[in-house]
Amino acid sequence: MPKQYHILNGDSLKEQFPKNILGQIIVTRECLVDGNIQGSTQDEFFKNRATFISETHGCKIENYYDITVSQFEKMKEIPQNSEINLWFEDDLFCQVNFWFVLSLLAKNNKKYQYNLVRPLKGHEYSFGSMSQEELSLAYQEKLELTDLDKLGELWKLYQSEEFNKMATIAKNLEKKYPFILSAIEAHVQRLPSKNSYGRPIESLISIIKDLKTDDFGTVFREFIKREPIYGFGDLQVKKMLEHIKTNDLIK
Repeated sequence: MPKQYHILNGDSLKEQFPKNILGQIIVTRECLVDGNIQGSTQDEFFKNRATFISETHGCKIENYYDITVSQFEKMKEIPQNSEINLWFEDDLFCQVNFWFVLSLLAKNNKKYQYNLVRPLKGHEYSFGSMSQEELSLAYQEKLELTDLDKLGELWKLYQSEEFNKMATIAKNLEKKYPFILSAIEAHVQRLPSKNSYGRPIESLISIIKDLKTDDFGTVFREFIKREPIYGFGDLQVKKMLEHIKTNDLIK
């Protein structure tokens, strides 16, 4: 029987992970949907990420390597012929991390069996809303990943902002992976244009106007309800809210 590995989308899932599911757990502790994702080498990439996390969230650079990079190093050490179960939700935040992890694993040049574990219907954007029994069921219904060459291109294209090519791949794979195109479209819509600040900013402005408050907790909870496709945490929403206030975008 092949060795089992579970790559989780965060520590919250680790805390609620069913004890009846055996295998080694590795946690993805990143938010690649936000900040500098450039780097011609892996070392340069992680250096840029460490700098961004340090400057934005006040985390020491060495802590980024201890907490985050150490987990990616564990992924690189997964032995040949292992079964890798990737636990990622359908939202943009999770999908970007998922694309990166697939790209990282591909560099191992080892044969693996890849499975994707997604939340059950009705919980597409939140493992956290599922019980342990539901998580076990999601694992039983895991999807064997095929088309790895095409899936593996998504991270590089995202990194180089070639979104039309990403959408083409997603449309070709839509029958088996319908959630990928939705995530890509959500990302494109977050980009500012001549007539828009970008969908997430516009949504926050609407929420502030509708609720007649800019209280962070109130606005954050409503944003999650209206825009679950983004999967943004409090740090991402807080930064956008500060941007709105600083630039006086509410007219």
